[in-house]
Amino acid sequence: MSDDVIALGQPTVGEAELAAIAEVFASGWLAGAGPTCRRFEERFAAATGTRHALTTANCGSALHLALLTLGVRPGDEVVVGDYTFPATGHAVMWAGAKPVFADVRPDIWTVDPAAVEAAITPRTVGIIAVDAFGQPADYDELRAIADRHGLFLVEDAACAAGATYKGRPAGSLADVATFSFHGRKGITAGEGGAYVTDRDDLAAHARKLHTYGVEGALTRAELSDLPIPAFTELGYNYRLSDVAAAIMLAQLDRLPDLLAAKRRTAARYGELLKDHELIVTPHEAPDREHPWQSYVVTLDPSVDRGAVALGLRRRGVQCTFGTYASHVQPLYGQSAPCPVSADLFARHLAIPMHANLTDSQVETVVATLVDVVASAATGR
Repeated sequence: MSDDVIALGQPTVGEAELAAIAEVFASGWLAGAGPTCRRFEERFAAATGTRHALTTANCGSALHLALLTLGVRPGDEVVVGDYTFPATGHAVMWAGAKPVFADVRPDIWTVDPAAVEAAITPRTVGIIAVDAFGQPADYDELRAIADRHGLFLVEDAACAAGATYKGRPAGSLADVATFSFHGRKGITAGEGGAYVTDRDDLAAHARKLHTYGVEGALTRAELSDLPIPAFTELGYNYRLSDVAAAIMLAQLDRLPDLLAAKRRTAARYGELLKDHELIVTPHEAPDREHPWQSYVVTLDPSVDRGAVALGLRRRGVQCTFGTYASHVQPLYGQSAPCPVSADLFARHLAIPMHANLTDSQVETVVATLVDVVASAATGR
């Protein structure tokens, strides 16, 4: 990428990550679910306020494991926050169930508890709430709904490492939570994910399923005899390599500084774009700490978003849409309308957000955005 281009997202990696990789190379254990994965899992469980963490190949695999370990079966329905990357709905389908999409709040874009309640049917077995761009959903209200109807609650915390809800860390807010370590996430190994829970039974089952349905090689190596595993349940290869886990250990050390840098950038964006008549800045709920995995603005309906995106890119500022209104995706078939999510899908624009942005770059992004939006507004 040219030095003149301001990247939409960018990892913060360097000597610490290289040293961690070198340590794994020297150990001779590079494969998945090894001792470095175990070390990261212990630290990540502590960081998320949970008893168990399991590293996975990505967040989608962690979501699939969550649904399998919670007992989802073909014919079941799971209520899903609509405004999300389709991995959330896909995971429900991978388990043979049907995702039923519920509309989201217009201010913080997480699933509306009233819409969840309205979507519950006799076939509903659980709820997946999505922490939109990292900001947690309304977990107290969602937990009350789940308990009232005898449902499980999953937190799709793909973007939420470091976030909090009423002082509690993301990951500790549901029966199971799942995280992503994709390259655009707050902490990253390029790819990867995690499944976290307080429940011993779910954690043990997930660990078995993520290694083809048997105990992993590390566990077997710790035994005194020569165990020959028996395959009694269909499992998957959802393991994270120890090389990636080493990177994640270094990234976890960086997390406080990364969060602080992005919060400063978010505050500066807010100051510079305050009261702009065609651009609405994102809202952070007062009882939550937003990790700012992305910075997403809402454009006025009079603004041609495609023209804005083209203008930004031509001038060296990367951007993209926010995320998906899942209910309009052809894969999922007919679905009840989610008008708030559909409106956000049409008007959201993500602008550069990462921990490496300079003040000068932020000012350039804003100046360019304001100029391009003014020229892309119609009927004014």
